Amino acid sequence: MNYKYLIVEQKEKIGYIKFNRPEVLNAVNIETVIEVEKALLDFNNNKEILVVILTGEGKSFVAGSDISRLSQMDALEAREYSQVGQRVLTFMENMEKPVIGAVNGFALGSGCEIAMACDIRIASEKAKFGQPEVKLGIIPGHAGSQRLPRLIGIAKAKELIFTGDIIDANEALRIGLVNQVVSPETLMEAAENLAKKIIAVGPTAVKVSKTVINRGIDSNLTTANSYEMEAFSMLFSTDEAKEGMTAFLEKRKPNF
Repeated sequence: MNYKYLIVEQKEKIGYIKFNRPEVLNAVNIETVIEVEKALLDFNNNKEILVVILTGEGKSFVAGSDISRLSQMDALEAREYSQVGQRVLTFMENMEKPVIGAVNGFALGSGCEIAMACDIRIASEKAKFGQPEVKLGIIPGHAGSQRLPRLIGIAKAKELIFTGDIIDANEALRIGLVNQVVSPETLMEAAENLAKKIIAVGPTAVKVSKTVINRGIDSNLTTANSYEMEAFSMLFSTDEAKEGMTAFLEKRKPNF
């Protein structure tokens, strides 16, 4: 597929998706979101890809939704846009392959929502985060009102959503919105180094870990523990587990 709003690449076992509308700070429209869905589906079905990295071209990750398009929407069109965005981000959150967000600049509104749907977020020191929708008289529409409190706690999430305040990378790190903050020059290196660490371990174990965590997080502890028990025991039937434990006992690197 040819992409109009994205740069999509594969290097070794890493899939890259880069938002590519720098003239509007990578603001997204419904067409961009659908392109992201296509790229994610292709990477998830590609057995050679083990990790996906999302980032943005220029000085922005995603500055939000394209306001010129939002301003023309009626209620039904807004519902469709919200529905498509939620569908794509839910898929990204639950797809088998881990997704790393390399947040290089503005991650506002839809951009913050896209970042939150990634499994791990690494931020440039120049990154900015926020859900400023209330300043437009609307609210987050791509599940920002639901993911943000789950990531940073309900009180802080309410503060950010009610005020529309924008925070810097260090504050995002302090409240648990991102995993680490690095210099702009080393952002992609940091994301790739993390991806390579994930690639080096058991790929099936990583996939199953992601599924168990995501299924269990909204369940009660007893139910969540049962998910873990079943997944833990199932992995003992795989060649991957046999190779991992044999390699450990033989004091060599496993060949997954």
